[in-house]
Amino acid sequence: MKIRSHSESHIVELHDGSRWRIFPGDLDLTLAWKPETELVVERIDDEASSHALVGAGAKVRVIPAGESWPVREVKSILKGG
Repeated sequence: MKIRSHSESHIVELHDGSRWRIFPGDLDLTLAWKPETELVVERIDDEASSHALVGAGAKVRVIPAGESWPVREVKSILKGG
């Protein structure tokens, strides 16, 4: 599925209308994304995330755009713990 909008670095909207919030530690992996980048939404089992966007050689953890990241889990992951 292609990107419809990625105007905010932490939010991506796909052509199917779904909007995803990108995990803070994965933002650097999205820098090369362009509108023609093909992404696949996958369900994953992760302590902080429910889904991943896979494409352009990367797997980026995401949650639906309307949700908030669980603070404790995010801090733990970003600290490497």
